[in-house]
Amino acid sequence: MEYFTTTSAASRRSGGCIIIGIYDRGKLGIGAKDVDSASNGAISKLLKQGDLSGQVGSFLMLTSVAGVRAQRVLVVGLGKISKFGVTQFRKALETAAVRLRKSKVRDITNYLTLEDVDGTTPYYLARYSVETIANHLYAFEQMKSKPRKPTQLKKIGIAVANRGDAAKSMRGAEHADALANGMSLARDLGNLPANVCTPSYLARTAQRLAREHPKLQTRVLGEAEIKRLGMHSFLSVTNGTTEPAKLIVMQYKGATGQKPVVLVGKGITFDAGGISLKPGPGMDEMKFDMCGAASVMATIVVAAKLKLPLNVTVVVPTCENLPSGTATRPGDIVKSMSGQTIEILNTDAEGRLILCDALTYARRFKPDIMIDVATLTGACVIALGHHRTAVLSNSDKLADSIVAAGVGADDRGWPLPMAEEYERMLKSNFADFANVGGREGGAITAACFLGKFTDGIEWAHLDIAGTAWRSGSAKGATGRPVPMLSELLLRRAAAIP
Repeated sequence: MEYFTTTSAASRRSGGCIIIGIYDRGKLGIGAKDVDSASNGAISKLLKQGDLSGQVGSFLMLTSVAGVRAQRVLVVGLGKISKFGVTQFRKALETAAVRLRKSKVRDITNYLTLEDVDGTTPYYLARYSVETIANHLYAFEQMKSKPRKPTQLKKIGIAVANRGDAAKSMRGAEHADALANGMSLARDLGNLPANVCTPSYLARTAQRLAREHPKLQTRVLGEAEIKRLGMHSFLSVTNGTTEPAKLIVMQYKGATGQKPVVLVGKGITFDAGGISLKPGPGMDEMKFDMCGAASVMATIVVAAKLKLPLNVTVVVPTCENLPSGTATRPGDIVKSMSGQTIEILNTDAEGRLILCDALTYARRFKPDIMIDVATLTGACVIALGHHRTAVLSNSDKLADSIVAAGVGADDRGWPLPMAEEYERMLKSNFADFANVGGREGGAITAACFLGKFTDGIEWAHLDIAGTAWRSGSAKGATGRPVPMLSELLLRRAAAIP
C-alpha cells in the first residue's frame, strides 16, 4: 500500500474516491461543506430528500458529482458532533472500508482527518485511518478452495489542514502500515486451524521472519533441550500429544548497550483441556489459544520493520494440550525450571504451566521490563467482557504505562489488582503451591501464580482471553494486543512525533 498527504480541498482532489462525513441533524463536515459548495448544494439536496443520514454506520456512494474531480464521493455518517471522538471516527472509517472492499476503487483520500476528533493529533488521525481501513480490508482466505479476489485498493491519502502537519501524518501512516501488517500476521496465525498451525509451524514461521528482517534472529529449542533446562512444568502440558513442543526465542537488536524489553507469549496451538477435558461446544475456538504467541511475534516484527532504536526479545513456549493415556493427571506434581514444585489440580489451567518456565528462562536476558501475553482465563472474560485486556503487574509504573499505551493505540486495557490475599489461594498441602486457586478471582490468582517466577523483575501480565478473538458470525482473531504492545515500544523509543 502507498500513502500520501494532501492539502487540496475535497472538491479539487482527483482520483478514485474521496471520503467525507456528515453529522447528525444534517451538519456537514469540513470535506462535505466543500463538496456541497462546489456541487451547487448536491449534499444538502440529498439530505433534504432523506437519502443521506448522519447516523454512524450510514453511507452513500456518489459518482460523477458535478464540480468534484474525484470519480466517487463516499459520504459517511459521523453521529452527534458533541460526541464525535476516536470511536466514532473509526466506526465511520470501518463503514467506508466495508463499502470499498466491494468496489474496484484503487485509491482513496480520507477527508475525515480534517475534523476535530477530541483534540487528537494529525499523527494519530493518520495512524487510526490507515490501521482501521487495513484491518477491515483483511480477509482470511488461505484455507478456501476459491478465495475471493483481493481488494484493488493500492493508495490511501490523508487530508491535512496545512503542510506543517504532513510529516506527522506520514509518520502515522508509516507506523500504521507496520502495525496493520503485524496484526495481519497475528490474525493469520490465530485463524489457521490447529492441524496446520502446530508448534513446529510456529517455529518455522519465526525462522522465516528472521530471514526477512536483517536485525531479527530466531533460535528454536526442541524437547530434548527443554528437558535439559529442567522445564518439567512446560513438558507436563505436552505429555498427552505426539506433536513435539518447541521453545522459540526471537531477538531484535536495534540498540547497543540497552537491556531488552522481553515479551513472553503463550503458544498453546490447541487446548482440549487435557484430562480436565473442556466441553465440546465451542472447543474449535481453542485453536486461538496461541494468540498470545502470535501477538508477541507480530510485535517484534513491527519493531524490526520500523527499525526502532531499542532491543526486544520474544520467548514463546508452544505445544498442544490433549488428553491421552500419557497425559498429565489432576493431582500430579511437577518441578518447574525455577526449582519450585507445582501441584496440578486442573490440567486445563495449562497456560501458566508453560509460561512459568518461559518466564524463568527469559530471566537470562536481563530484561529491563518483562511482559507475558496469554489467553489465560475465562474468569477474565467474566470480569471485563470482550472489550478490554486485563493488565496485572508487580509495578504500578509499568501497569500505568501499558494502560496509557492502550489508550494511545485505541487498544484498551484495564488494571486488576495483585495482592497477598489472592496469592494465598494457591496454597497446596503437597507441593510449594497449586496451579489453580478456585473460581473466585481466577484471573488474579493466575497472575499471582506467574508472579512467583518474576521476583526482582519489573513484570506485567496481559490476559487477552476476552480480546484475542471474536465468536459468532464474525469469528476470527482480532490481532490484539499488537497495537497496545507496539505503542508501548514506540513510546519507549520516542518515535511518536
